[in-house]
Amino acid sequence: MLNQQDHSRRRLAVRLHRGAERAVADGHPWVFAEGIRQQRHEGAAGDLAVMFDRNNRFLAIGLYDPHSPIRIRVLHLGEPETIDGEWFAGRIGAAYQRRQHLLDQETTAFRVVHGENDGLPGLVVDRYAQNMVVKLYTTAWLPHLQSVVDALASIGGTTRVVLRLSRAVERILAGSPDFREGQVLFGEPLTDPVLFQENGLTFEADLLRGQKTGFFLDQRENRARVERLSAGRAVLNVFAYTGGFSVYAARGGARSVTSLDVSVPALAAAERNFEHNRTNDAVAAAEHRTVAGDAFEVLRAMAMRREQFGMVILDPPAFAKAQAEVERALATYARIIRLGLSVLSSPGVLVAASCSSRITADAFRRVVEDTVRTSGRSLRVREQTGHPHDHPIGFPEGAYLKCIYADVGAV
Repeated sequence: MLNQQDHSRRRLAVRLHRGAERAVADGHPWVFAEGIRQQRHEGAAGDLAVMFDRNNRFLAIGLYDPHSPIRIRVLHLGEPETIDGEWFAGRIGAAYQRRQHLLDQETTAFRVVHGENDGLPGLVVDRYAQNMVVKLYTTAWLPHLQSVVDALASIGGTTRVVLRLSRAVERILAGSPDFREGQVLFGEPLTDPVLFQENGLTFEADLLRGQKTGFFLDQRENRARVERLSAGRAVLNVFAYTGGFSVYAARGGARSVTSLDVSVPALAAAERNFEHNRTNDAVAAAEHRTVAGDAFEVLRAMAMRREQFGMVILDPPAFAKAQAEVERALATYARIIRLGLSVLSSPGVLVAASCSSRITADAFRRVVEDTVRTSGRSLRVREQTGHPHDHPIGFPEGAYLKCIYADVGAV
């Protein structure tokens, strides 16, 4: 690991174009490469970029990343501050304190640091029982990683810290002897999934290889809502991954639950998650089956067999990761919703989610409503939800999650 003490002293003086300067002054956490008007020398990943305004006054300080279009991620705005291990520990500790109340809900897994929205852009930390998982979305954090690990090791009874890397960071670090995906940075080696509690249910998470950091913690409150609507229904969970929505539906009294996903290993984990909760009478009573395959193809086949479900949950991966993909993504959402409706009984409950930050909540609601109505069905939206408490929104691009619960009937 790089020598943090030496690296933390590296400063890069930066002056911004007027639009970028205005955005930073208004609190936006990103400075793109084209927003930089002048910098004193070529910067390295993790340098502290000190930004000055047009009158040569201190504006902000952030982490520099020469590998990313987001060239600077803003850490602090206003009066100058010393950014060091103590500063990082203070900000991480404050973020943890804001989430501690979740432990009162029989929950031992939650997001500890939500990147930009907690003032630590490009850094995500999730807790699973006594394990902390650090995910990096920029190489700028690497020189400061020991400060992050030290801070996490000192809070919440942490026994292990695991490193996860975004695809972009993993590509940059390919072959690095110092950092790798799934590396244990603190604590004993890990080979098996870990168990954690969520609202009194037990789930497993593969912290080394699982999607995101091992589980979709941002859907915790939406899973609880599904539980309240599931009694007596046959439930279809599309894009089920490891069966989070499915287990909640079963505890809510679903008559049967079908988990559909393209990943056979994920569905095997879904089966194990049911087994972890068989001591609950409702979970034990629910019939659970898994179906492996492409969601679009399987739904068409189910419709041809006239299979019907009282609740259909559609929680697909992000269909739009760039602005140019929005139109196509909306059309894809419409396709999957139409297929979901083809197996949804009348009346039935449709649960549709989107994790595409480029798709606004209003645009997503319109595509749901328009698709249902053009399919010849009636629609009543029960509720539209956004981010849970541990996934706060601090800037416009930070809003990605939206979920709609709707009663669907015949016209």
